[in-house]
Amino acid sequence: MAASSSPPDPQGPGPGDRLVAAIARVLLGKEPVVRQALACLLAGGHLLLEDLPGTGKTTLAEALARCFGLAFRRVSFTSDLLPADLIGVNVLETTSARFQFQPGPLFSQVLLADEINRANPRTQSALLEAMASGRVSVDGSSHALPQPFMVIATQNGLDQIGTAPLPESQLDRFLMRLSLGFPERQAERALLAGAAAPLEQLQAPFTAADLQALQQRCRQVHCSDALLDYVLDLVAASRQAGASGAPLSPRASQGLLAAARAWALLAGRRFVTPADVQAVFAAVAEHRLDANGDGRLSRGLLEQVDALR
Repeated sequence: MAASSSPPDPQGPGPGDRLVAAIARVLLGKEPVVRQALACLLAGGHLLLEDLPGTGKTTLAEALARCFGLAFRRVSFTSDLLPADLIGVNVLETTSARFQFQPGPLFSQVLLADEINRANPRTQSALLEAMASGRVSVDGSSHALPQPFMVIATQNGLDQIGTAPLPESQLDRFLMRLSLGFPERQAERALLAGAAAPLEQLQAPFTAADLQALQQRCRQVHCSDALLDYVLDLVAASRQAGASGAPLSPRASQGLLAAARAWALLAGRRFVTPADVQAVFAAVAEHRLDANGDGRLSRGLLEQVDALR
C-alpha cells in the first residue's frame, strides 16, 4: 500500500475506516479502541494505555506510528532510568573542544514509555516537560522535539510490585486513557490460528506530512455555540459533584473538544455533534476524575455527567 500524496478531504469519506482497517490486520478485534487512539493522535494529544501485560499495548503503539511512517522508539521506564538516559547529554568533542548535544530516545516522533509508573519522579518530571511544551532543556539550552510528537505510555495496575501512581499533574497531560482488555473469543481464536499479520507488513497508508495536515484540519472542524455549551455543561457537572474529587480543568475541556473534533474528522464530517463528544468523553475524562486510583470516584462522577447526555 503506497503512502498517499495528500490527506483525505474532510468533506468526503473520512480516513478513519482506512486507518482502522490497516491496524486491525495486526491487532485483532480491537477496532473501537483503535479508533479512539487514532482520535488522540489526530487531536495532537498523548495517550496512556493501562492494562495487563500481553494485551497488545505495544503493538497498538507501534502500529499507530507505522500508519504515518513516524519514527518510533521504545523506552522501558525502570526504577533506575535517569533523565539523561531519556533526554540525552552534552558530550565533549575532542576535535573541536566543544560540547555537542547527543539526543536520547525522547527525540522521536512517537515515544513508547513502557511501564511509566515504575520510573522515579525525576525521570517522570523530565518527560512531563517534553509532553507539555514539545521542548527539553539540557544545561541551560533548549532543544525542540521532532514534530509531530506523541507520547504513548503504558501503565500496569497499581497492585503489581514496584508500581506507584502517577501524579495528577502528569495524568492531566495525557489527553486519553484507554484499556485494550481481553479480546473476544473469536478474535483470540483467529490470533491463535495465525491470522494476525506481522507488524513489519503494516505499510504506511499516510505520511507524517499527511498527519500534520489532518491535525490542522481537526482544529478547523466546526463547533456550534450549542455544542460548546454542551461541553461546558459536562465539565460543570464534574465540578459540582463534590469537593473530594478532582474536577475537570480548562485543559480537560479543551482536550475534550479537540478529541471530539478528531472523532468527527475520522468519520469524514466538518462539524461536531454531541455523539462525537459522548464517544470520547470517558477516555478523556475518567483518568482526570479518578483522584484515588480505584475508580470509585470517576464512576460516581461519570454517572452524574451521563445524565446530561
